Amino acid sequence: MDGQELQKIARDHTAELPGTGREHRFGPDWEIHKVGGKVFMLMTDMPGRSVVVLKADPDDATALRKQYADITPGYHMNKRHWITMQGGDTIDTKLVKEPAARVPWPAGAARLVGT
Repeated sequence: MDGQELQKIARDHTAELPGTGREHRFGPDWEIHKVGGKVFMLMTDMPGRSVVVLKADPDDATALRKQYADITPGYHMNKRHWITMQGGDTIDTKLVKEPAARVPWPAGAARLVGT
């Protein structure tokens, strides 16, 4: 999966979550996704790659970084609480969309809105 497809899947999926919103507070290059006024996902294009930056439980973040080569510490964020996903061979639609696949953001977003 390439980075543009990764961003589209993440964007479309978060639009389905209750109480979520999107803004461009830091300019057109940063897409910010919030639920209950709290940021849980950011998207941007870095030189040569499009990325999705996700809020994560610290233990889950560590496990995801160890398991997937295309998941790294959060770009410009607290490295303990955020991860960066970039397009690559280890990322697929299931990993992006399904909480059961251990990606922390859909479940975390749902907890923030009380669903």
